Amino acid sequence: MVATIAQILGKINPEKYAENWKELLKRYRHPSEIPAEEVKENPLGKHGLVYDSSSETLEPVYFFILDLMNDMGLDAQKLIDNFSSSPGSGHFAELGQRATIMQQQGTKILGDVNTVLRSVLNIIYDLKEFRIRLSHYDALKNEKKKEAAVLALKQIWMDKVDINKGNSSIKAMTISQPYNYQTLIDAFLFSKSIEDVDKLDLNDRVKRILRPRILEFNDWVEQSEKELTKRYELEKNYLQSQVNSMKLYARWAKPYLQAAQQLEMKSGSEREPALVKAFNTIIFELTLLGKKKIDPKEESLSGILPREFERMKFEREYNFCTLVEFKFRGIPQRIAQQAHYTFGGRAEISFKAYVLNSDELKKFEEELDASDVTDVLKLIKGATGESLEKIQDEINFFLEEKSSEEVNEEKREKSSLEEKDESNPFTALIGGYDRQDAVKESGKKAGKIVNWWPGKESFIEKESLRPLAEEKAKETTFRIFDIYKKAHGMPSYG
Repeated sequence: MVATIAQILGKINPEKYAENWKELLKRYRHPSEIPAEEVKENPLGKHGLVYDSSSETLEPVYFFILDLMNDMGLDAQKLIDNFSSSPGSGHFAELGQRATIMQQQGTKILGDVNTVLRSVLNIIYDLKEFRIRLSHYDALKNEKKKEAAVLALKQIWMDKVDINKGNSSIKAMTISQPYNYQTLIDAFLFSKSIEDVDKLDLNDRVKRILRPRILEFNDWVEQSEKELTKRYELEKNYLQSQVNSMKLYARWAKPYLQAAQQLEMKSGSEREPALVKAFNTIIFELTLLGKKKIDPKEESLSGILPREFERMKFEREYNFCTLVEFKFRGIPQRIAQQAHYTFGGRAEISFKAYVLNSDELKKFEEELDASDVTDVLKLIKGATGESLEKIQDEINFFLEEKSSEEVNEEKREKSSLEEKDESNPFTALIGGYDRQDAVKESGKKAGKIVNWWPGKESFIEKESLRPLAEEKAKETTFRIFDIYKKAHGMPSYG
């Protein structure tokens, strides 16, 4: 079961907007643990309208209310837009064909995304190998690590370069007949120059083998570092090119996937009594949330709030909100010689009043993103962008490499910022400390760490700002309901 917007709001502030808040808090201890589906909604005010006309279209109902909310200064946002068609309708077949075209095109581009992604992964693995190799050359400049670095490079040279000589390679002559030069590897690893070879207590045949190998190795170290550095830079440039291509493909695929998602019908409508398979029927679900901020200074100048509020600064802003939920049951009618439909039918519209401060509004956005309401959109994001985000740290490591001096400087700046005291002596007046303490305390009571949650309000917020916002929310919500009702002569319910 998908939670409604009203249930999500009830989860954020159960004491205000959940009818069964005592039962929920007793069972789950903290609002963050409450399943939104179990909330019984309890808005500040609720009104309803019914519009039923099979001959007139439903669009004017929606746009009249949307324009009315905008005219009243509310910032309107569409939160839910779902539809379901009966399988036997022409509308079902028409949108099914369009959705299939969008899906096929999006899938084709996603195939290109996956191809480039594999290329990006291979480049990252190559760059890691190059970086390990280059670390040996960097260690040559450190006296403490120089000897170990030389030995590591000699092992690489024997395994990658000298081994190509076949039976005349150092390792082959050490273990194979008829050479069996058992001291050859140890002598090669010990010697750093031709002079070191001459000082060894070995026979001349072994020394004659070692001298050109030491000379060849020293030349290889000098040349290979330059070539490896060039290759490393080229691979990084190629990585940047592939990442840009991948982002471009993802951007191309996203509109097709979003269009396909928007053409999908709401799942779980099999038991909807209004959708009979052989009928020509469609159901819409639309939800609008309009919000407007309370300006304490303006309210103080108008005499609604005390004059002291004009000079005060508040950490949290308060918004009075109107939630408008539409449920349409319509009959799709195709326009002659056009690929469009009009919809006439029955509309049930509910108007609900809420108040949300800035913290509650932020948490509402988080809960809405985390709910099943946007599950398909999250899948689209995952298909086009999340694959890149998973390896973004690796990509940034190579594309934004910094010197050790820059890294140390950033650490010093970060530590100096952390040492500064940013506490505000006035925070307690507006409930800042209460909110932090409430989160910590609730986490202790629940026996675990909980996510950030809007905490207790200060005395001024609770006794002045919220009551004012509640009055404005109820008044604005009723005005929208009343104006539309009188303009169209609709019967009401609720």
